[in-house]
Amino acid sequence: MIPFLHLGPLTIPTFGLMVATALFVSAYVLQADFDRRRPQLERIKGYAGKRDEGFLVIGIAGLVGLAGARLYHVLESPAEFFADPWPQLFSRFGFAWFGGFLGGFVALLFLARRLKIPVLEFLDICAPAACVGYAIGRIGCLLSGDGDYGMPTSLPWGMSFPNGVVPTTQRVHPTPLYEFFIWLAIAAILWRMGARYLREPMAKGEIFSLYLILTGIARFLIEFIRINPRSFFGMSNAQTASLASIALGAGLLVYVKSQFRALKKTAAA
Repeated sequence: MIPFLHLGPLTIPTFGLMVATALFVSAYVLQADFDRRRPQLERIKGYAGKRDEGFLVIGIAGLVGLAGARLYHVLESPAEFFADPWPQLFSRFGFAWFGGFLGGFVALLFLARRLKIPVLEFLDICAPAACVGYAIGRIGCLLSGDGDYGMPTSLPWGMSFPNGVVPTTQRVHPTPLYEFFIWLAIAAILWRMGARYLREPMAKGEIFSLYLILTGIARFLIEFIRINPRSFFGMSNAQTASLASIALGAGLLVYVKSQFRALKKTAAA
């Protein structure tokens, strides 16, 4: 793999390059979602959005998410972190998906309030773009060979990372590539649901609920072939976080759909 690109005197980490690409592309996806929903959004009392709000949201939530991903990763090994915290905090490698989700989620709550969009509707809008950004970011993990690959395999598409940041000469599952395709598929599903929302009434928060469920299931299953250490009941930290995501998503989905049905009954009465 190619952990770094050398352009004359410049050394560019491919992981950082792909993270920047992920933010850029996801901003375009989010802006497209805002644009197609704009007639509905402009009916919201006090709506404070502008024509480029998608780029603002990704800029803020993306940076906060990266900080959360880094912090969560280093705190997974607290003894190592507190022994020498500063180099670990500012390393270019090692980011945890769930930490990024938590950081980005907190930022999105703030931004929803700032734009005066109902939180669940705002999270619905952001869900497809979040999937696209994650998918592209995983290509950065693949290019840098940062240890996010899976266990050894004899399958024909197995890959080795002899020049990776965390090198291996064994052929292993290219799990970042699996996640790239899976998360793009989830993004496509959520995008189509957003299109359906424009045609017919639908519970606010339903898209975000499915985002939590589908991404949680995908990450939980991927972890079975990853090389992450096991902690809780034989599960990795990411699997534990994934189960929390699935449970939260399922609970939220039941709640928003029941509220939506109640509102329809009240309107019909």
